Amino acid sequence: MNTAGLLAEAFDRVGEAVHAAVEGLAPDDLNARLDEGANSISWLVWHLTRVQDDHIADASGTAQIWLTEGWADRFGLPLDATDTGYGHSADEVAAVRVDSTEPLLGYFDAVQERTLDFVAGLDGHNLDRIVDEGWSPPVTLGVRLISVVAEDLQHAGQAAFVRGVLERA
Repeated sequence: MNTAGLLAEAFDRVGEAVHAAVEGLAPDDLNARLDEGANSISWLVWHLTRVQDDHIADASGTAQIWLTEGWADRFGLPLDATDTGYGHSADEVAAVRVDSTEPLLGYFDAVQERTLDFVAGLDGHNLDRIVDEGWSPPVTLGVRLISVVAEDLQHAGQAAFVRGVLERA
């Protein structure tokens, strides 16, 4: 398997996990929080998608789909348009609500498509390119992509856990 295939497989697994956590849920379940400090499924999927969109746009030198394809307007959240959810308070988490699965999965699928297009053109040499000098050591593209996959899978797993608790209640 080559580099592009390996990355595509990793991001495909993220997509499977996100869809499994979200598909078929009613708005009340998507927006439910197990307690007042917990993240909802809608926040978890919105956040993981925002981070993926932000990081892939930065790495590929493109604009975020959130901003260019009308997703910020469709969601209509009372947050700054550049917000990715990093460091959100409980009140900010509560503000991320959806009326159906469509915006969550539509936005995720659009970001996923761009991500897969981007990684399809990568080889091992591309992964050594520095994409963020704000860290010591500087972050390479390879490290950034693995970070995105790891965070996405963690949050998709959290969403699946919340779904499981809600289904057993």
